[in-house]
Amino acid sequence: MTTSEAPLLTWLRICPAERLWPERGAAALLPDGGQVALFRTADGAVHAVGNIDPCTGAAVLSRGIVGDRAGRPVVVSPMLKHAFDLVTGECVDDPTITVPVYPVRTADGVVEVGLR
Repeated sequence: MTTSEAPLLTWLRICPAERLWPERGAAALLPDGGQVALFRTADGAVHAVGNIDPCTGAAVLSRGIVGDRAGRPVVVSPMLKHAFDLVTGECVDDPTITVPVYPVRTADGVVEVGLR
């Protein structure tokens, strides 16, 4: 897909950046009723993935443990302990399972999530 064919994103303002604590998650509702889990990792990077654990259907990923697996930033679901890569959404334990990943940015001190 070329840049001119890429879908435009709508940036949804979520919260002031200082409200995201390092290594902790926060959940936010999206306009379509979905949920996003936001994480600030120890290096200061902000990540956004779907909040629904695909293995159980529970909205709990924002409550997971943040860490890394072999240098990959992950969140470990509190339900079945699957680790999800915060960059790709891939389950480190079973690559056939994924969670959605959202573009995220900080603009004027506010965390924003990109929606298509």
